[in-house]
Amino acid sequence: MGSIAQESTVAPVLRVGIIGCGEISQVAHIPNINFLSHRFRTTYLCDISPESLRHCAQRVLSETPKLTSSAKELCSSPDVDVVIIANADVFHVEHGIYALQSDKYCLIEKPASICFRDIDRLIEAEKTSQGRVFVGTMRRYAPAFLNAVKEVGGMEKITYARVRDIIGPNATFVNQSCTFPQRFNDVSELDSEDRVRRENDIYEQALCKEFGLKDTPETQRMLRVLGALGTHDLSAMREMIGMPEGVAGAYLKIPGIFSVLFKYNGFPVTYESGLSEVPQFDAHIEIYSPAKIVRVDFDTPYVRGLPVTVTVREKIGNGGFQERKIRKTYEDAYTLELLDFYDCAVNRKTPKSSAQDARQDIELFKMIMIAGFGP
Repeated sequence: MGSIAQESTVAPVLRVGIIGCGEISQVAHIPNINFLSHRFRTTYLCDISPESLRHCAQRVLSETPKLTSSAKELCSSPDVDVVIIANADVFHVEHGIYALQSDKYCLIEKPASICFRDIDRLIEAEKTSQGRVFVGTMRRYAPAFLNAVKEVGGMEKITYARVRDIIGPNATFVNQSCTFPQRFNDVSELDSEDRVRRENDIYEQALCKEFGLKDTPETQRMLRVLGALGTHDLSAMREMIGMPEGVAGAYLKIPGIFSVLFKYNGFPVTYESGLSEVPQFDAHIEIYSPAKIVRVDFDTPYVRGLPVTVTVREKIGNGGFQERKIRKTYEDAYTLELLDFYDCAVNRKTPKSSAQDARQDIELFKMIMIAGFGP
């Protein structure tokens, strides 16, 4: 693929192999690649569900993609320039390593991993590869979010911050996305058992061996939520205000809403997250300073055209006040993330949401879990 970019001044069209034909590929990745036909075309699909493969093949517009149940076959194919890994979390690292062994950039849906052992395997595989890992924390690629990062960077002193992500049933938003995703249950018993074995191994590794906690249904559920919903919030928080010094306290209970109090150098940060039955999407980060407040609001990514917005409230003059609302674009964050992935792959750049960057999320998971479940 590198030679494609070097041989022509015309922007190359990258051939994409997608591993995982479930909800996120049906709702976001395949449609967005169809729309971005001047940059991508889907040439290969992989899934352990034959029905999912057939269904998604019909959704690819550019051509009839090749179909396989082997991630290794897809990653090594000369018909694939870059790989999108959007299957079950337990396979992310293994399939990312396959892509790296074939010197290919891979976009891995979050979380890349929830344990240090496995994220370190990805980081190690990058050292001998021309490819790189791009973790799919798409909120961090929204122009409004990047604008908020700059606004916060100009603050003289931060006094408080709030990170919130309390959302209604995800199916509500997916069902209203007009993409009509389908679910299939034709996975073999052997494949189902393999997934369960991998999950149990990862939870034992993370919870017992790395975090020093008990492996229980409660700790598993909490770590699963942190890896899924929490990765978006915590990675965005890190980019905006850096890593915390520690966790002052945590109330962790799933299902429901949980809360964490982070300790930063000179100010606290509250993190509230969880699931509600009310079908709304309440996700934002708000940063306070003595004379300025910056807030970035995220809406559901499953409905196209809902903008990420920034609101800046600040003191002006002698007792004055002004409020600015910034909407950079109606382009959705998944599309913008894909365009950044394209730029990284074509120009051989290291993504900001790299495997090394994702390792810091696991550090936060560990802090939170120990505060909530430790002795």
